Parts: sequence; C-alpha cells; structure tokens
Amino acid sequence: MSYISELVSSRELLANLTMREVKGKYRRTVFGQLWSLINPLATMLVYTIVFAFIFRARIVTGDPSGLTIYPLWLMAGLLPWTFFTRVVNGSMASIVSNGSLIKKVYFPRMNLPLSTVGSVGFTWLLEMGVLSVALLIAGAFVLPWLPVVVLAMMFLALFAVGLGMMLAIANVHFRDMQHFVGIVLQMWMYLTPIIYPVSLVADAAENGGRPWILTLYRLNPLERFVEVFRNLLYDTRWPDFSDSLYCVLASLIVFTLGFLVFSRNEKKLAELL
Repeated sequence: MSYISELVSSRELLANLTMREVKGKYRRTVFGQLWSLINPLATMLVYTIVFAFIFRARIVTGDPSGLTIYPLWLMAGLLPWTFFTRVVNGSMASIVSNGSLIKKVYFPRMNLPLSTVGSVGFTWLLEMGVLSVALLIAGAFVLPWLPVVVLAMMFLALFAVGLGMMLAIANVHFRDMQHFVGIVLQMWMYLTPIIYPVSLVADAAENGGRPWILTLYRLNPLERFVEVFRNLLYDTRWPDFSDSLYCVLASLIVFTLGFLVFSRNEKKLAELL
C-alpha cells in the first residue's frame, strides 16, 4: 500500500507530466492539435477507398440504428484501436525516453506511463467528439450512450497501460522490444475486426468445417472491445453481457499484472538506463 500512497501523493506531478505530453506532442507544428483529427480521418479515408470501394467490403447494418455507412462503422472500431496502440507504444517508450529525468531525481516512475494515458485520452476526446457529431448527423441517437463509451474507454485504458507497463520494463532490458512490438501490433490489427466484420471470420470457419477457429479468434481482447464500442456507437444499444464481462476481466487482470511487474522493478531502472 505504501507505493499506492506514493502514487496518490504525486498526483500533481502526474498532471504536470500529462500536460507536458499534451503540449509537446505537436509543438512547433502549423496545425497543432488538429493533427489528432487529421491522422485518423486520413486513415479512415484510405481504408474506405481500399475496402469499401475497391474490394467491396460488406456494409454492416447497425442494429437497431439502421446505419449502413462504412466510414462510420470503421471509425467506431478504429478509434479504440488507435487509442490502444498509442497508449501501449507511449507507455513502453516512456521510461527509456525519460532516462535523464529518472537518473536525476526520485519520483514514482509509474507516473510516466500513466501520463501517456492522460495525453492520449485528451486526443481521443477530440476524435470522439468529431465521430459523435458525424453519427448524429447520420441519424444515430448516440448521446445517451456516450457516458457508457467513456466507461468502456477507462477499462480499455487499464488494459493498454497494464500491457504498456510490462513492455516498458522489458524495453529497458531489451531495446529491440519496441521494434518487435511494432510488428506484433501490425499483425494484431489485422487479427481484429476493425476493417472487416467478425461475420466474415464466422462464415469462413463454418464453411471450412473448423468452428474452433472462431472460438480461438474471439479470445482476442481487442475483438471484444471493438465489438463493445460498435454496439454503443454504431448500433446504439447495450453490448452483449459476455463481451462486457470479458473486457472488464481482461482489463483488471492485465493492469494488475502490469502494476505488480512495474512496481517490483522500478527501483532498478536508474541503474539499468
């Protein structure tokens, strides 16, 4: 409990580190925070052109919203994924990139990956605001579901930072870790139904006589998170209880593991950097 007390007492430091991340991300750029909107919109445009117009991806109909707009369906899954990858990458690099600060003064090092969550969360709020307006214009009554979306994002943040803290410790010992994780995240994205519906996997598993493939596929926590966000934003309904429970349990388990691994290794970080 003493380490938790240290974290609580250093909450002002956490706020300052978070603001430093927010202000420094687009420092000396012309568009500033607008880049946080331009990047996902550009990604959405590329995927929409490739998969909706060239490959004729199946358009998913929102239930019960009735939406049949691929870019909005795509963004409802893309935003939680980009939030996850930014937190993981930022948390993993937070210790090595702040090595000089760690060597000079003692403070709870966990504030560094946690500040990443705050700065990425600020960007996500801007992106979420744009998506919400687009959904409202399209006819989806999304406003009542936004508090639940924020709650779901908090659990996704726990999952992402828990994984990021474990990777941060590994990255101190093995600097190749960040390059390896980049490859894994790229593969992970295509194994998650972001640009295609999970029904394609279900149909392929059934037609191939291998139903276990779908069971194995759905062990992916990000598949459940994406499904929850799409249910709330695109379908405008409560997500399936089993998906919600899976997300909550995965978040708590991974964050607990990350907290334990990080807190037990943080005192050695100044020596290892």
